[in-house]
Amino acid sequence: MHKEELISLHQILYDLKEYLESVNPDLKFPQYAALKIHPSQQHKSKQEHKYAIFVLGTDLANATRDVEFSSSSRISARMKELADKTLKEMENSED
Repeated sequence: MHKEELISLHQILYDLKEYLESVNPDLKFPQYAALKIHPSQQHKSKQEHKYAIFVLGTDLANATRDVEFSSSSRISARMKELADKTLKEMENSED
């Protein structure tokens, strides 16, 4: 995926997060909030946006677990795996 496409996907997921928070103010997205990466930060690297997408995807799947979607926990686990893989790639590229 190109960086612009990743940023667009990041924005879509961010909009979904904002919507879910407006519907349920008790929802928290702690892992994503800790990143301090937003779709509007186009100066961030492609890898940083990719990582943010997977972390946000994990938080979104965790937030929707209570909605009785049986696959939500599997989605959360897979997103976490992808986030961890991307983080390793980012750390390796810094060397």
